[in-house]
Amino acid sequence: MKHAAAVTQFIIEEFLPDVGESELDADYDLVDGGVIDSLGLLKTIAWLEDRFDLHVEEFDLDPDSFRSVGSISRFIEQAQRHRTESH
Repeated sequence: MKHAAAVTQFIIEEFLPDVGESELDADYDLVDGGVIDSLGLLKTIAWLEDRFDLHVEEFDLDPDSFRSVGSISRFIEQAQRHRTESH
C-alpha cells in the first residue's frame, strides 16, 4: 500500500482533524465509522483525481473501494496499473 500515507494524511486533514495519523488504522471502516458520508466520498474521489491524475469515471466504482485507507490505496494502485496498461 504505497499510497497509504498520502491517503491517511488526506482523511485526517479533511475529516478527522483531532486524530493523529498513527491512530487511524488502514483497515478502519470509514463509512461504517461515520467518517465519510456521500459528500465525503465525492470529495475523496475529487482529491484522488487531482492528486493522482486519475479519471475515476473510467473505472467501475465499487463502494468497498473507498471504505478504508487500505482499500483506497489499493484502488489507486489498480487505477494506475490500468492506466499504464491502457497506454
